[in-house]
Amino acid sequence: MEKYKRSWDFHGHTLTVENGEIAKQAGGSVLIRYGDTVVLSTATASSQAKDTDFFPLTVVYQEKMYANGEIPGGFLRREGRPTEHGTLTARLIDRPIRPLFAEGFRNEVQIVNTVLSNDPDCSNEMASLFGSSLALCVSDIPFNGPVAGVKVAKIGDDYIINPSVEQMEQAEIDLTVAGTKQAINMVEAGAKEVSEEDMLKALMVGHEAIKELCAIEEEVIAACAKEKMEVVLYQIDPVVKNYIDAHGAQRIREAVSIKSKLERYHTIDEIIDEMADDIGNMEWPDEKACDKAVKQAHEYGVEVEAQEVRRLISEDKIRPDGRALDELRPLDSQVDLLPRAHGSAMFTRGETQVMSITTLGPLSDAQTIEDLTPVKEKRFMHQYNFPPFSVGEVGRMGSPGRREIGHGALGERALRQVLPSVEEFPYAIRTCAEVLESNGSSSQASICAGTMSLMAAGVPIKAMVAGVAMGLITVGDTYSILTDIQGMEDHYGDMDFKVAGTRKGITALQMDIKVTGISEKILAEALAQAHKGRMQILDNMEATISAPRDHVSKYAPKFGRMTIPTDKIRIVIGKGGEQIDKIIAACDDIKIDIDDDGNVVLYHTSQEMIDKAMNMIRDLIREAHVGEVYDATVAEVRPSFAFVTLFPGTDALLHVSELSWTRTDDIQQALHVGDTIKVKVISIDDAGKVKVSARELLEKPEGYVEKKPLRPQHGARGDRDRHHDRDHEGGNVEKRVFRRKSE
Repeated sequence: MEKYKRSWDFHGHTLTVENGEIAKQAGGSVLIRYGDTVVLSTATASSQAKDTDFFPLTVVYQEKMYANGEIPGGFLRREGRPTEHGTLTARLIDRPIRPLFAEGFRNEVQIVNTVLSNDPDCSNEMASLFGSSLALCVSDIPFNGPVAGVKVAKIGDDYIINPSVEQMEQAEIDLTVAGTKQAINMVEAGAKEVSEEDMLKALMVGHEAIKELCAIEEEVIAACAKEKMEVVLYQIDPVVKNYIDAHGAQRIREAVSIKSKLERYHTIDEIIDEMADDIGNMEWPDEKACDKAVKQAHEYGVEVEAQEVRRLISEDKIRPDGRALDELRPLDSQVDLLPRAHGSAMFTRGETQVMSITTLGPLSDAQTIEDLTPVKEKRFMHQYNFPPFSVGEVGRMGSPGRREIGHGALGERALRQVLPSVEEFPYAIRTCAEVLESNGSSSQASICAGTMSLMAAGVPIKAMVAGVAMGLITVGDTYSILTDIQGMEDHYGDMDFKVAGTRKGITALQMDIKVTGISEKILAEALAQAHKGRMQILDNMEATISAPRDHVSKYAPKFGRMTIPTDKIRIVIGKGGEQIDKIIAACDDIKIDIDDDGNVVLYHTSQEMIDKAMNMIRDLIREAHVGEVYDATVAEVRPSFAFVTLFPGTDALLHVSELSWTRTDDIQQALHVGDTIKVKVISIDDAGKVKVSARELLEKPEGYVEKKPLRPQHGARGDRDRHHDRDHEGGNVEKRVFRRKSE
């Protein structure tokens, strides 16, 4: 195979495609170079169809830490299970590609993307999606591509394609959009309360760039594509279809309109099971054929159900539960369900119910990130849990799957836009969404519950956020847009379009479709209809809690904040952490975060302990100033001077001549260790040595004349150095050198 290599300029960066040299045994492979980002994308399919009722597509996205010039952490020092970012990127690639395979295609397909070099300013996610599409298109796998994706950022009035990390920090919209030359088929976005009009424009700008990438792919395909394999598409036996059409289809159609989800599903399942039993009792060539017919009976029963759902909506404009197309299910909002949680709330919409729990912690509880993104720490975490009991089933429970990670990321993106800054609210924040009951739109319910939970916890969010899921049914040239879709409408519909935002604007967007794409007109109508639904949901939430609490829970850590000079950090921490450990122990295990800029945040459920620790830190870093007065403690007495402690860590020299306005013959008789004496700071030299006076605070005798000190004779022993070494906190030994004055 001859090597193919060609480059294009794509919005300021060089995009290069290579084929025919690397991974030649894969069904299709391409090496994508985008700036300094390098991704190897491969696509391989099994030669035989699998006996399944779904398309077995697997998308893998591998982040290799060597791509960033780093060695992985952990004991093994090698990449393990996919990171959260890796899982989300794999989903991002899967979603626009899956709808472009033929209905009934059952050959197993595996797409593998390996990031070999990572340029933060040249998206490896978009390079991987581009490479995945190209690998399929040049392979022997039947695929109705090409497809591509781009990132779009809105900065001011400008819309930027595949922005840099620096540009993203200024962006109002962070949009990922994918599609074909004809239409958009996948959207993922976060935004700072932008209007529907601005979001729609960003989508259209992104689609124009997608057309450019698809044109590049077509050039590569023309030069490199293999001949496509012959495949047999899966079809249901006409005998099975005819029997169910004659004996059970009408009963299934009638059951679709039962309003209760569980009753509806139970009735439909009973009818389908009955049809499958009848078909299983027919005469078949062998047991294998019989088993296949029974399985197909269940599949076709579900297909009849789907056809009736779509017919009801598209022709009669009636939804299975009787709602109008733009009507929400009944809403209910509650807060403060859990007395010991820092914040709790529950949001119910029809048969979907989510409880959200907010927990506040010190900034040191922030999540550490190890992946190829520039983000290395995450202060806000929104996590989504979907147990099987929420849909009345028994199933696996364990670590979160792709769906849970994806829904959690969507909710986190929506809520993150309204969070206070670290300076305003120095906490790590975790919201945990527990789905208690589900009949569609649970991810959006988790956003609603999360908003109220944050407010109940006293997090000063900027605005309430609500989410609603929109659906679409297309039949020929006609279409119907649905507000607040339930599970059946999601499963059998053509679009799942989730829109979250405040009264002011959109904060997050996610769209997946099962058709090849949707037009700008449908997108605009869906956004407008979602806005109406969002306002109704916000009305219900605001009736329950209208503003964030002005205080945190008594069980939540309170915080105190102070700033210390950077050269004092060492003193506060002490040798081996000895000093800060003393503060923590003395203040009932208080949590203390100190950053490199000297910003100190203290956390404890007791304000008294916070105040105590702050005072201890102030004492450690405190500095004396000329003119200040102290009740000092005598630490040591010598024949002509004494050391007095002004405050912990700071001693001063009190010379005998500064004790009183009259002559003191013996300072050792006048002062004793442990005595308290009021003194005033009279000088501080360049080395930081402090001298104090007691007489400055006494009334000067009338007619007092200052005596001039006698000049000492050369070599007099009175002109000898006094050396005094004192240990200080933190393990440092500071040598103080003072010269005694001759009297």
